[in-house]
Amino acid sequence: MNAEDWLAAFAEKLGTPPPAPAELEALLALAGTAAHASERTAAPVACWMAARAGVAPEDALALARKLEVAGADAGGVDAGGADAAGAAGAGVDAAGADAAGAAGADAP
Repeated sequence: MNAEDWLAAFAEKLGTPPPAPAELEALLALAGTAAHASERTAAPVACWMAARAGVAPEDALALARKLEVAGADAGGVDAGGADAAGAAGAGVDAAGADAAGAAGADAP
């Protein structure tokens, strides 16, 4: 089974359409950007985070590329995702919770 067939079968089990060709291309680019900017394990998790946040693959890729560029700056975001002060992001802690401690409205 090739990737396209597997994704179509998996999408059917999930009750959702498979990604369109442009979405698939953006997801693969997002995964590559995440992996190259940090560690390989960031690739699938970055795609999951984008989907969970409801961010289109193309938009998530643009954000990841900005993060990659910021990580190259000495005062920017390091490969672990923390800024120069050690914060994981504005209003979000390293575990992904917002300032109120919630992981997200739809978190289990």
